[in-house]
Amino acid sequence: MREKIQLRTFVFLDNLQPQFAAYAASVGNGFLPVEGEAALYLEVSPGMEVHPLMDVALKSVKVFPVEQEVERRYGMLALHSPSQADVRQAGSAILDSLGMKEADRVKPKILASHLIRRVDDHQAMLINREDDRGMMVLARQTLFVMEVCPAGYAVLAANEAVKAADVNIVRVRSTGAFGRVYLAGEEGEMMVASQAAIEAIEAVNGKSEEE
Repeated sequence: MREKIQLRTFVFLDNLQPQFAAYAASVGNGFLPVEGEAALYLEVSPGMEVHPLMDVALKSVKVFPVEQEVERRYGMLALHSPSQADVRQAGSAILDSLGMKEADRVKPKILASHLIRRVDDHQAMLINREDDRGMMVLARQTLFVMEVCPAGYAVLAANEAVKAADVNIVRVRSTGAFGRVYLAGEEGEMMVASQAAIEAIEAVNGKSEEE
């Protein structure tokens, strides 16, 4: 018996920024993206449903899978291509197979967001010692941290932030119950980047978690 599928995240990224593309390539387990490509990030529940959805996407048009993560509750897939049209077509094929529209995705909520100015050396060390593949936080930089739900929307926040300002991606967590974004840089740039990340999340339409 097939469980009811919830479309938790459906995010189209029109232009992968250099830092985000490099970070995605460092954590991806498939065919790695490069800057300037388009990408689709999708998250569903239950997690095992990503397998048939990936199959639908790859058989519908020429796109490349960069990532597939499967947990019991949540599953996430990411696709990319130099062609925006092909990525959009893959997304449409997935939605058609689900009998859903993009607006059926869960509308994200920002659970926390903080700008920490002039980061202390010791706090920077703690953050840098965590297992990640991004840039390091330097002492006295400004650090931005965000937690969002569903988790997949963290990729949207990160890509839009580095599109808007010259900042560094420290960490992006886009799977599981909650997504997290860590960015660092000079204070002025971080203020612009953090606002871009917040506005990108707030602009996403969709349904409430309970619908």
